[in-house]
Amino acid sequence: MKFVEVRQDDPLAGPLLDDLQREYGSRYGRLDGTEYQDLRAYDAAEFAPPGGVLIVATVDGEPVAGGAFRRYDESTAELKRIWTSAAHRRRGYGALVVAELERVAAQRGYTRVFLTTGPRQPEAVGLYLAAGYTPLFDVTRSAAEIGVHPFEKRLS
Repeated sequence: MKFVEVRQDDPLAGPLLDDLQREYGSRYGRLDGTEYQDLRAYDAAEFAPPGGVLIVATVDGEPVAGGAFRRYDESTAELKRIWTSAAHRRRGYGALVVAELERVAAQRGYTRVFLTTGPRQPEAVGLYLAAGYTPLFDVTRSAAEIGVHPFEKRLS
Protein backbone atom coordinates (compact mmCIF):
# COMPACT_ATOMS: atom_id res chain seq x y z
CA MET A 1 0.00 0.00 0.00
CA LYS A 2 1.21 3.47 -0.87
CA PHE A 3 -0.21 6.73 0.50
CA VAL A 4 -0.43 9.63 -1.92
CA GLU A 5 -1.25 13.20 -0.89
CA VAL A 6 -3.60 14.68 -3.47
CA ARG A 7 -5.68 17.74 -4.16
CA GLN A 8 -9.46 17.48 -4.10
CA ASP A 9 -9.59 17.73 -7.91
CA ASP A 10 -6.95 15.02 -8.47
CA PRO A 11 -8.28 12.05 -10.49
CA LEU A 12 -7.08 9.69 -7.72
CA ALA A 13 -9.52 11.37 -5.32
CA GLY A 14 -12.48 10.85 -7.66
CA PRO A 15 -13.29 7.25 -6.66
CA LEU A 16 -13.11 8.18 -2.96
CA LEU A 17 -15.49 11.12 -3.27
CA ASP A 18 -17.87 9.37 -5.67
CA ASP A 19 -18.04 6.20 -3.57
CA LEU A 20 -18.56 8.17 -0.35
CA GLN A 21 -21.42 10.05 -1.98
CA ARG A 22 -23.08 6.76 -3.01
CA GLU A 23 -22.45 5.18 0.40
CA TYR A 24 -23.90 8.09 2.35
CA GLY A 25 -26.86 8.28 -0.01
CA SER A 26 -27.62 4.58 0.46
CA ARG A 27 -27.41 4.83 4.25
CA TYR A 28 -29.07 8.18 4.84
CA GLY A 29 -30.92 9.15 1.69
CA ARG A 30 -31.28 12.82 0.99
CA LEU A 31 -32.56 14.27 4.20
CA ASP A 32 -33.21 17.73 2.79
CA GLY A 33 -32.29 17.13 -0.81
CA THR A 34 -28.69 18.28 -0.53
CA GLU A 35 -26.90 16.01 1.97
CA TYR A 36 -23.77 14.56 0.42
CA GLN A 37 -24.88 15.75 -2.99
CA ASP A 38 -21.38 16.89 -3.82
CA LEU A 39 -18.49 16.18 -1.49
CA ARG A 40 -16.35 18.32 -3.78
CA ALA A 41 -18.30 21.37 -2.58
CA TYR A 42 -15.94 21.70 0.38
CA ASP A 43 -13.39 24.41 -0.19
CA ALA A 44 -10.36 22.47 -1.44
CA ALA A 45 -8.07 24.74 0.58
CA GLU A 46 -9.45 23.23 3.80
CA PHE A 47 -7.75 19.92 2.94
CA ALA A 48 -4.51 21.39 1.62
CA PRO A 49 -1.22 21.81 3.48
CA PRO A 50 -0.24 23.12 5.88
CA GLY A 51 -3.52 22.89 7.82
CA GLY A 52 -5.00 19.88 6.11
CA VAL A 53 -4.39 16.91 3.87
CA LEU A 54 -6.27 14.54 1.57
CA ILE A 55 -4.67 11.14 1.13
CA VAL A 56 -5.47 8.22 -1.09
CA ALA A 57 -4.13 4.75 -0.36
CA THR A 58 -3.30 2.82 -3.50
CA VAL A 59 -2.45 -0.79 -4.20
CA ASP A 60 -0.79 -1.34 -7.58
CA GLY A 61 -1.90 2.18 -8.53
CA GLU A 62 -5.58 1.53 -7.73
CA PRO A 63 -7.26 3.74 -5.10
CA VAL A 64 -8.48 1.42 -2.32
CA ALA A 65 -8.92 3.74 0.67
CA GLY A 66 -8.44 7.31 1.76
CA GLY A 67 -9.28 10.12 4.07
CA ALA A 68 -8.58 13.69 4.98
CA PHE A 69 -8.23 16.15 7.79
CA ARG A 70 -8.68 19.87 8.10
CA ARG A 71 -7.86 22.38 10.80
CA TYR A 72 -10.53 22.34 13.51
CA ASP A 73 -8.71 24.72 15.86
CA GLU A 74 -5.12 25.62 16.64
CA SER A 75 -4.29 22.25 18.22
CA THR A 76 -6.94 19.99 16.65
CA ALA A 77 -7.22 18.26 13.28
CA GLU A 78 -10.69 17.12 12.21
CA LEU A 79 -10.77 13.83 10.32
CA LYS A 80 -13.13 13.73 7.34
CA ARG A 81 -13.95 11.45 4.40
CA ILE A 82 -12.53 8.20 5.79
CA TRP A 83 -13.26 5.68 3.07
CA THR A 84 -12.45 2.15 1.96
CA SER A 85 -13.58 0.84 -1.40
CA ALA A 86 -16.39 -1.70 -1.04
CA ALA A 87 -14.25 -4.19 -2.97
CA HIS A 88 -11.40 -3.84 -0.46
CA ARG A 89 -13.12 -3.78 2.93
CA ARG A 90 -12.30 -6.00 5.93
CA ARG A 91 -8.57 -5.86 5.19
CA GLY A 92 -7.57 -3.24 7.76
CA TYR A 93 -7.15 -0.43 5.23
CA GLY A 94 -9.39 1.96 7.20
CA ALA A 95 -7.21 1.56 10.29
CA LEU A 96 -4.09 2.20 8.19
CA VAL A 97 -5.62 5.38 6.74
CA VAL A 98 -6.57 6.66 10.21
CA ALA A 99 -3.05 5.92 11.51
CA GLU A 100 -1.49 7.74 8.55
CA LEU A 101 -3.73 10.77 9.05
CA GLU A 102 -2.80 10.82 12.74
CA ARG A 103 0.91 10.61 11.84
CA VAL A 104 0.66 13.52 9.40
CA ALA A 105 -1.43 15.57 11.86
CA ALA A 106 1.14 15.06 14.63
CA GLN A 107 3.94 15.94 12.21
CA ARG A 108 2.14 19.20 11.45
CA GLY A 109 1.89 20.09 15.13
CA TYR A 110 -1.61 18.97 16.02
CA THR A 111 -1.99 17.39 19.47
CA ARG A 112 -5.62 16.28 19.20
CA VAL A 113 -7.86 14.71 16.58
CA PHE A 114 -11.61 15.19 16.48
CA LEU A 115 -14.13 13.48 14.20
CA THR A 116 -17.79 12.68 13.84
CA THR A 117 -19.58 9.79 12.22
CA GLY A 118 -23.21 9.13 11.61
CA PRO A 119 -25.65 6.89 13.47
CA ARG A 120 -25.94 4.49 10.53
CA GLN A 121 -22.23 3.75 10.35
CA PRO A 122 -21.53 1.10 13.01
CA GLU A 123 -18.41 -0.03 11.14
CA ALA A 124 -16.94 3.45 11.53
CA VAL A 125 -17.80 3.53 15.24
CA GLY A 126 -16.00 0.19 15.64
CA LEU A 127 -12.99 1.45 13.70
CA TYR A 128 -12.59 4.56 15.86
CA LEU A 129 -13.06 2.68 19.13
CA ALA A 130 -10.46 0.10 18.05
CA ALA A 131 -8.07 2.93 17.13
CA GLY A 132 -8.25 4.35 20.65
CA TYR A 133 -10.70 7.19 20.12
CA THR A 134 -12.75 8.40 23.08
CA PRO A 135 -16.48 8.68 22.41
CA LEU A 136 -17.87 12.10 23.34
CA PHE A 137 -21.38 10.70 23.74
CA ASP A 138 -23.27 8.39 26.07
CA VAL A 139 -22.39 4.91 24.80
CA THR A 140 -25.38 3.40 26.63
CA ARG A 141 -27.83 5.21 24.31
CA SER A 142 -28.91 3.87 20.92
CA ALA A 143 -27.25 5.17 17.78
CA ALA A 144 -30.51 6.79 16.70
CA GLU A 145 -30.83 8.61 20.03
CA ILE A 146 -27.25 9.86 19.82
CA GLY A 147 -27.39 11.08 16.24
CA VAL A 148 -23.99 12.32 15.12
CA HIS A 149 -21.28 10.45 17.06
CA PRO A 150 -18.33 12.69 18.04
CA PHE A 151 -14.93 11.22 19.02
CA GLU A 152 -11.56 12.59 20.05
CA LYS A 153 -8.04 11.29 20.49
CA ARG A 154 -4.95 12.87 21.94
CA LEU A 155 -1.84 12.53 19.79
CA SER A 156 1.50 11.85 21.40
